[in-house]
Amino acid sequence: MPRRVTLVLDMANSNNLLVMRLIIILVALVHSLSAKTLNVVSDYGAKADGVSDNSAAFLKAWKDACSTAGETTIYVPSGQYLVHPTLFSGPCVSTKITVQVDGKLIPRTDSEGYGSSRYWLQFEKVKGMTFNGGNLDGKGSALWSCKAGKGKCPDGTRTMVFHKVSDVLVTGITSINSQLFHIVIDGCQNVRVDRIEIVAPDESPNTDGIHVEESTGVTITNSNIGTGDDCISIGKGTQNLWIEGIKCGPGHGISIGSLGKEATEPGVQNVTVKNVVLTGTQNGLRIKSWARKSTGFVKSIMFDGATMNNVKYPIIIDQDYCPDRKNCPGQTSGVKISQVTYSNVRGTSATQVAVLFKCSPSSWCQGIRMANVQLSYRGQPSTSSCQNAIGTAGGLMVPQSCLKLSST
Repeated sequence: MPRRVTLVLDMANSNNLLVMRLIIILVALVHSLSAKTLNVVSDYGAKADGVSDNSAAFLKAWKDACSTAGETTIYVPSGQYLVHPTLFSGPCVSTKITVQVDGKLIPRTDSEGYGSSRYWLQFEKVKGMTFNGGNLDGKGSALWSCKAGKGKCPDGTRTMVFHKVSDVLVTGITSINSQLFHIVIDGCQNVRVDRIEIVAPDESPNTDGIHVEESTGVTITNSNIGTGDDCISIGKGTQNLWIEGIKCGPGHGISIGSLGKEATEPGVQNVTVKNVVLTGTQNGLRIKSWARKSTGFVKSIMFDGATMNNVKYPIIIDQDYCPDRKNCPGQTSGVKISQVTYSNVRGTSATQVAVLFKCSPSSWCQGIRMANVQLSYRGQPSTSSCQNAIGTAGGLMVPQSCLKLSST
């Protein structure tokens, strides 16, 4: 009798397992039937010849994807596609849009609007999206030459802008020679940037790799960035930002700021920069603010694990930023900097002063923590320089700490 009961139970479990498997198969089948792929070439007439204007085809594909329920993929096959400045806007009916690019996108640099437009490709008010792959060539060299000649030049165009989007993944792309910033994340929530390549020459002006501003929950990981400005710049109102596994160089390093340009400005908080490598950059880990009155602040920042290879200023806080000494001489920064930790920072400095804290005399840096910093200069120990900086240091410290000890 006990054996018969056991057999009945085993049969019941087997039936339940079979039903579960059937449900999984049916769900997958429904998903495959509901998912839709839109090919910009075969469905919308785009031409991968590098000459034809494909802006209308790309925008029509976007509008159809946006208005389609379920998950939709916009597919860009291999080839070279010319696209003018285009806004891809939501909100969308689709629960998820994937833009899969196997080709190369280029702008027409002599076209009206490019160079004067604030963006080349902008995604706005979209929830649930993936941009995967592709080569984006911003054709910035002509503008850089114009600016170097100090002629009358357009401001320049940012390659890819995400404005007020949420739950977005950007992966696998290569962005080269942007006129200005390569990627901008502005006013967004839960954006992940992973495994991308950003390339621009050292002398290209204002070609920040990734700029984050007034956004929360952004993650930037496993990427190589080399530009003529900051590899990653962190602007006002940024919260809960995670940066890890970045190789930076050339460029100006990983920077919080510049902050405090406006008198009233939201602060930056809860930023983690972990396991990064900086090579031949002007700065390593930098916090920068204007020498002006401001309500801005920087707090709860963690720099943990950084390798410096011949970096000019490996660790720097500069609260005396005043380009061309205009609109700020004689003023001091009101940006309050506190709770900043530097740990496990190693490598070589291109200058003898490897740790430089120039904090505001009217708003001292508070709660700076340093642990296990080892930076050499030409095979010799480096030095540090501190102004108006309060904090503590522990572990192996080269250079020796110059922080004013806190009373706590």
